[in-house]
Amino acid sequence: MIAFAAALLLQVPIPVRIAPPDSSLPHVTLAEAIRLATGVDPAYVRAAGQVDDAEWGRRAAVLAFIIPSLAVSLDATRYSTAFFNIGIGAPTSNAVNFRANAIYELISVRKITDLGFTKAELEASQANAERQKFQTAFDTENDFLNVLVSRELTRVAHSRLDRAQEQFTVARARVLSGAAVQTDSLQQVLELTQARLEVLRQDLALKVARLQLGRRIGRPVAVDAQVTDSMLPPDLGYTDEQLIQLALEEAPQYRQARALERSASSALKGQKGAYLPTINLTGGFTEYDSRFPPSGQGVGSVSLIVTWPLWDRGQREIAVQQAKTNLNVARAVSADLENAASRDVTRAAEAYRISREAVSLTQLQLVAAQETFRVQELRYKSGANTILDLLEAQFQLTRAESEAVQSVYALYLSLAGLEAITGQEFLVERNQ
Repeated sequence: MIAFAAALLLQVPIPVRIAPPDSSLPHVTLAEAIRLATGVDPAYVRAAGQVDDAEWGRRAAVLAFIIPSLAVSLDATRYSTAFFNIGIGAPTSNAVNFRANAIYELISVRKITDLGFTKAELEASQANAERQKFQTAFDTENDFLNVLVSRELTRVAHSRLDRAQEQFTVARARVLSGAAVQTDSLQQVLELTQARLEVLRQDLALKVARLQLGRRIGRPVAVDAQVTDSMLPPDLGYTDEQLIQLALEEAPQYRQARALERSASSALKGQKGAYLPTINLTGGFTEYDSRFPPSGQGVGSVSLIVTWPLWDRGQREIAVQQAKTNLNVARAVSADLENAASRDVTRAAEAYRISREAVSLTQLQLVAAQETFRVQELRYKSGANTILDLLEAQFQLTRAESEAVQSVYALYLSLAGLEAITGQEFLVERNQ
């Protein structure tokens, strides 16, 4: 016990006792839970789909420089009066026509700006998908840890019930022997009743936590959590300034904001390009006949069309102003996020460091509470103290056990929050 306390004070890795999962239930590791959750989480599925949409938009913008727009049509018409059909060179009341048209934009500002716009949109959607992946991992880890916490707190509640039953037996024996008054056994009845109620509450909390973990990974049944590593996460090894720099360079929320700013800038350039003329090269071929399939006379055409919109009732100006507003908003959002990075990253990093310190302190508190209870139990059995002293020691031990459990998993949760905000995975083993 002394060696364990010394290890805590020296801040060496602390082994965490974790109860094994229920063998009657399906169980998953954290890495498995995160992998399964990303496949069924609606928000992540939506974000991944938006990446596919953006990739097609990018392909279309590139192909516009290579392939013209193509369209074919076939129509059949019967007229009430015969007319001269140039396809067959004779009068007929039937007409079957085949048309093929191609349009290629030779000069268009919008076509050029679409390259930058679709590239920025793709980067933004990829960053958003990565951000949502971190959020899904955070939510999954929260549910996973909630199962572990509930399982450990259930163990603590049962330990409290065992102690209460044992102490009730001792108190009852002392009362019957005349070494203690009747209120000693009544006090232990009260403690025993509260312990039983706590067991019921914790059993329910554990059942709900397992069902929530099952829901998170796409299973409509209770699922237990299995832990493969019983050591606490290591120290970060980064200063706050290094973490802030990492977040600004690699965290998905900041990359998404910068990409959206570039996207808004390209959109504005495209709207301003509407003031300039466009030059299109078009080609067409039409084949006329009176029956299907048409095989009569065919006519081809090639056109060079210059279009210069002069006034469209202000719609162009409205679009430009809206694009300017969108750009100003995107710049403000990006600047605000980057200005808040120091605060957010520092808060998350300090929360993790404080959580590590809290684990050491709560473990020391648990060691002290266990020793205090052991001494008070011996003193009560020998008649050297009162039942109130023993009950207080029992209460402090139960509280120390609960706080020790909660501090360990608060540490893991704070690490997950830090990973989400910095875009880093500090505990690589959890995703293997």
